[in-house]
Amino acid sequence: MAAITQPATGETAKQVVNYRTEGGVAVIEMNDPPANTYTYEMNRQLDEAILKARMDNDVHVIVLTGAGDKFFSAGANIKMLASVDPTFKYYFCLHANEMLLRLEHTPKLVIAAINGHCVGGGLEIAMAADLRIARKDAGKIGLPEVNLGVLPGTGGTQRLSRMVGKSRAIELMVTGNTFSFEEAKEFGILNDIFERDGFMDNIMEYARQFTPPNKAAKAVGRIKRAVQTGWEIPMESALAVERENQQILFQSDDAKEGLAAYVEKRPATFTAK
Repeated sequence: MAAITQPATGETAKQVVNYRTEGGVAVIEMNDPPANTYTYEMNRQLDEAILKARMDNDVHVIVLTGAGDKFFSAGANIKMLASVDPTFKYYFCLHANEMLLRLEHTPKLVIAAINGHCVGGGLEIAMAADLRIARKDAGKIGLPEVNLGVLPGTGGTQRLSRMVGKSRAIELMVTGNTFSFEEAKEFGILNDIFERDGFMDNIMEYARQFTPPNKAAKAVGRIKRAVQTGWEIPMESALAVERENQQILFQSDDAKEGLAAYVEKRPATFTAK
C-alpha cells in the first residue's frame, strides 16, 4: 500500500486564507479555526496571497493576521503531519521556507498583527514579517517544538537566532517554554504591543503611515529589500545592493518630489511612482 504523500482531498476545497485590500494595505488573514493552524493548503493559499499583494501596484504594505481573537496561529496542523509520510513532511517544510522567503523578498513592508497566541509555526510566520505588533494580553509566544521531539522546522532556528542572538535563541527553543508578549518585546522579537480595544483599526492606521501620500512607499520597500538582502552577505556586496536600490529610487517621481519639497520647504506628497 502506498504511503500517504499528500493531504486529504477534502482539504483542498477549503478556503483558509482571507485576502482584502484597503487604502494601499493588503490584509492576509489565516482563517482555520479554532487555532489557525497551517497545512499544505494554507501554505499554498498564503503563497498565492503574497504573490497577489506583490503584483498589485496599489498595495504598498502587507498585514498578516489571524482570524478570531484567540490565535494568530498555533503553528503546523499536528493531525495533518501525523497522517503523512516523512517525504511529504520534508517537502511541506521546504514549501513553507520558500513561501516565507517570498514574503521577505517582496519589496513591500510586511507587518505581523499578532492578535492572539503565536506559537510554533505561527511565530515562524510572524518572524518572516518586517515588523511584529501584538495585542496586549492576547496570548503567549514561543517555539515549543522540542516538546514534540522535533525542532522549529520552517525557519525558526535561523530567524530567531538572528533576532535575539545564538545563546538566547537556543535557550528559548530547548526549554520549549512560551512567554508573554512583554518578554518577547524585551527579547527584540516584538516591535510593539498595542491595546486590545481597536487593535486592528490601530494596526491599519499604523500601516497607512507607510503608504502614499504619507510616505514614499517605494523607498520603504527598497529599504526593506536592502536590509533583507544585505544582512548576511559581505559588506562590499551589501553596499552594492544598497547602491542599486538607491539608483532605482533616484529615478522615481517620489525622489524628485521629496527633494523638491525639501528645497521648497513644504510637505512632500508622494504617489509611489
